[in-house]
Amino acid sequence: MYNGMSDSPQVPVLRRPRTLRATVAAAVLSAVLLTAGCGSTGANSHDPKAAGAPRKGFPVTIDNCGVRTTYDAPPMRVVTIHQHPAELMLALGLKSRMVGTAFPDSAVLPELKQDFEAVPELAEREPSFETVLDAEPDLVYGGYGSAFDEKEGRSRTAFTDAGIDTYLNREYCGKKQVTMEDTYDEIRTIGKIFGVSDRAEKLVSTLEGDVDKAASAVENEPEVPVFVYDSGDKTAFTAGGKSLGTELIRLAGGRNVFADLDDVFGDVSWEQVVDRKPEVIAIYDYAGAGSVEQKKKFLLSQPALADVPAVKNERFVVLPLTATLVGIRSAYAVGDLAGGLHPESVR
Repeated sequence: MYNGMSDSPQVPVLRRPRTLRATVAAAVLSAVLLTAGCGSTGANSHDPKAAGAPRKGFPVTIDNCGVRTTYDAPPMRVVTIHQHPAELMLALGLKSRMVGTAFPDSAVLPELKQDFEAVPELAEREPSFETVLDAEPDLVYGGYGSAFDEKEGRSRTAFTDAGIDTYLNREYCGKKQVTMEDTYDEIRTIGKIFGVSDRAEKLVSTLEGDVDKAASAVENEPEVPVFVYDSGDKTAFTAGGKSLGTELIRLAGGRNVFADLDDVFGDVSWEQVVDRKPEVIAIYDYAGAGSVEQKKKFLLSQPALADVPAVKNERFVVLPLTATLVGIRSAYAVGDLAGGLHPESVR
């Protein structure tokens, strides 16, 4: 799993439910229509100096992971590092504000693919500080903590000293357990920063509806114990209690068997996995730690795991890692998981 320290990207998404595609498509269409109606597709149209007057709703002050930033106007030139920030911005109709992306870690949602490819890719992984500077951004939006790796010279302080604002996905602020409310708040905050709160609220409303529908379908079903297998052979790298994955599993009618692990991700022993008897294994799909089929083959070939219910019954649910992060995809992951945990209730 790419947890801000590992350097493994994701592989293309294997499943993409219709509900999420419709959600994103509707959000993008709405954003485009709003943009066209306001005559704001051009970069200069949001420049207070060009307009000759302060923009309505600004200045805006945001506290983000201990960094307080005041925006006198919407950012004009944004670099996103990691894919989920880029997709969130595109879903809000903010392509014209993006001057660079980096580290695409899954197949881009079809509805966003054309817009995503129109934005220059600065690097296959995290770009160097100098590469980011060359794009002349006024904001850098990072998805994982590694976006602002001090050892790589990309600290938030370094960007501030260069006159560039930064924003880090709230999942990496190191606080309490991450929930779907963090996803909704992330969308609202980005909407506020860019002066498109109306679009953000519409997107949040649609995503909330998707989650509520899936959760309601399984609310009376017995809780299913789930083990998240991210990677690992000597030990298992899994989702801990602070991860959004734990919340997604709960909403889908399950229970993360390692919810007591006090971190977003962490290593556990295979003996612990055996002891906790998961009935379903959720496999996180991304490149660098083997394909989904390789992971299944590994789990099924281990004699020590033979009596684990999920292994014995070969009950696996596959999730692209992007769907388990604070971003636009996480809402539908609830429905995807619910279908895997309670197939008779979710059709």
